[in-house]
Amino acid sequence: MDIQHTQFTSGDYLRFGERLERNLERLRQTLAVPGFGQGPGSLGAELELYIVDRQGRPALLNEELQAAASDPQLTLELNRYNLEYNLTPVAIADNPLRALEQEILGKLQCLRSLAAERDARIVPIGILPTLQLTDFGPACLTGKQRFAALVEQLIERRGRQFRIDLNGRHPLRLEMDDVTLEGANTSFQVHYRVDPRHFADTFNAVQAVTPLVVAVAGNSPTLFGHCLWQETRIPLFKQSIDTRLPDRYSWNEPARVNFGQGWVRREAAELFVEAVRLYRPLLPVCAEELADTDEAAQPPQLPELQLHQSTVWLWNRPVYDATEGGHLRIEMRALPAGPTAADMVANAAFLIGMAEGLRPTINTWLPALPFNFAEHNFYRAAQYGLDARLVWPRDRQCACEEQTAAAIIADMLPVARRGLLAIGIDEHSISHYLGIIERRLANGQTGARWQLGRLAQTGADKRPDAADLQAMLEAYMDCTAGNDPVAEWPL
Repeated sequence: MDIQHTQFTSGDYLRFGERLERNLERLRQTLAVPGFGQGPGSLGAELELYIVDRQGRPALLNEELQAAASDPQLTLELNRYNLEYNLTPVAIADNPLRALEQEILGKLQCLRSLAAERDARIVPIGILPTLQLTDFGPACLTGKQRFAALVEQLIERRGRQFRIDLNGRHPLRLEMDDVTLEGANTSFQVHYRVDPRHFADTFNAVQAVTPLVVAVAGNSPTLFGHCLWQETRIPLFKQSIDTRLPDRYSWNEPARVNFGQGWVRREAAELFVEAVRLYRPLLPVCAEELADTDEAAQPPQLPELQLHQSTVWLWNRPVYDATEGGHLRIEMRALPAGPTAADMVANAAFLIGMAEGLRPTINTWLPALPFNFAEHNFYRAAQYGLDARLVWPRDRQCACEEQTAAAIIADMLPVARRGLLAIGIDEHSISHYLGIIERRLANGQTGARWQLGRLAQTGADKRPDAADLQAMLEAYMDCTAGNDPVAEWPL
């Protein structure tokens, strides 16, 4: 939906609120239509990327590259040195893992050629290690009215500077005047089409296993030369756009970036209603009103609800889509971009495989994992990676226990294999992509660990300087170009 202005009136919010209520009612009616959303599953993704110059520093070229590519799948991101590819959804029956990897490689090759003509390069990485504070602020903001409106509304809600407070080997504390630091985070967001009849169980299973994939997929260990979390994107994204001013003596509204409020009880509609009931609209823009349609014949578009959902950044988010007869997806947003196409697709395979392997027994399994423990697991996995100690159910347990993420992942690999087989992924693809996870686990080398390992060669505990970070990034780009999984990269 096009955004034409950045300031809104009380009337705008009133009209938008009324539209949201109507959208919710139409969503309920649509989900109640027999057979809605049933059909073959599919897998798609969005890949966010950095553009850098010959020195490995951000290059403000996203609009120029988008125009040169003339590819409708390539879209602009918040900051002028980021782009995003909306990759083609592939039916589960059509070898989606291999197709996704091949499309990523093809898109990257094309974009890298265009960037090279402008003395620039393309990097899939969770957080660019060579970023500096001067790379943020109004000058780096992409010239799109939607981004300007979003930034202005977030700043207005906050009413003061955004505070960043990240612990780690070199703790980082700073305050920012705007939200462009959000653009430091680039992700590989996986979209998985789900049968509405199984949505609650599938979504809960995805939530439960997401910490394990975050632990084995970390690729964002630094920011401004500070070595922080294995997946620093997770806390940075939350803090960089947090409009709340928490009061320790009162209740506080939930953050707009969060892991969720609890397990889904019955159906997908709960999550859409929750987003409307808990979060004030940021962009109260109404679409042109269309005549009501017969939900059974043609699913409605629900543009206001979709716009509102896009400003509530759950790490796993429900998606309603009216295309292809209408369907529901789960958007899995916690995975970082990079290091390679093979690594990213392996992460997606492991996540979906574990969720589908766990789903048939999820309702007997969940009582042993309260939701707040799952949320705890998510942040500890982001902080410590494979070394994280997570609360994880055991058969016939009598009390909660911690285990290392690495040990749990090893136990869950057969579950992931079983889940991928159950949805129709072929044996060769399963062995190939889960084998990438197995080697990463055996070698103890994630993208984050590789980056930190390279930096450690420059000095045991000292903060890396600009030259150290640039050298590490150059080695990273050399390795990622060959699409060899990060577990096999030499230090």
